[in-house]
Amino acid sequence: MDFKTLGPIRAVNDRLAYTPSAPKVKQVLALLVMRANQIVSLDSILDELWGEALPRTAVTTAQTYIYQLRKDFIKELGADPRKRAIVTTPPGYLLHTPEDSLDTHHFTRLADEAQACYTAHDVGGAVRWAEEALALCRGAPLADVPCGRTLRNYVSHLDEQRVRVRKLRIQAAMALGRHGELITDLRSLVMEYPYDEWFHAQLMLALGKAGRRGEALHVYHRVRRLLRNELGLDPSQDLRLAQEEVLKPAS
Repeated sequence: MDFKTLGPIRAVNDRLAYTPSAPKVKQVLALLVMRANQIVSLDSILDELWGEALPRTAVTTAQTYIYQLRKDFIKELGADPRKRAIVTTPPGYLLHTPEDSLDTHHFTRLADEAQACYTAHDVGGAVRWAEEALALCRGAPLADVPCGRTLRNYVSHLDEQRVRVRKLRIQAAMALGRHGELITDLRSLVMEYPYDEWFHAQLMLALGKAGRRGEALHVYHRVRRLLRNELGLDPSQDLRLAQEEVLKPAS
């Protein structure tokens, strides 16, 4: 059984896929997957599900969610009922699964390969490994899971990892001179991360290298207005240097 969290949460095997229908059951599954092979205390589950607003039936209800997951693994995925993936281990529960069954494990391994290639000045390898890592992302992490305090931290961490790999891919592809093909991706990224000035700067540089200097300067003026109107900030050094690069006479 494999577990997918880089997008909507899913448990899958060779033939079947399963996603809990009840939001809080999804939440419990997500917490167990994000802490795979570690004991997740019952208190941690209760805090994730309800925070400080615990209902009187919280413990019984949480235990029911665990029972539901175990039953669904058997019913929906044909899991062997004698081999429980979710083990009761005081003071809570443990999802027992190989590391290779987690898409986050594969993502981290591929991202590390991409970084190693980039460090070794193998930009082609960096692009290849980064694109393989990003292909595992089917959307925002835990996209369909209601998140409490703990899961929000995991989602934030996973999103930061994805942004790091996206930036690495762009740096490597720019080094290969693939400016034109990056423009569409960079336009999407500045919409997704409007306050990340690095993405705006790379879009400006890609447009400039593609001979579209007017569009590049329009990007600069647009993000400058955004920063001033929304945050009261001036453009960063990255943005100013990108503007200077675009304004240089063509050689």
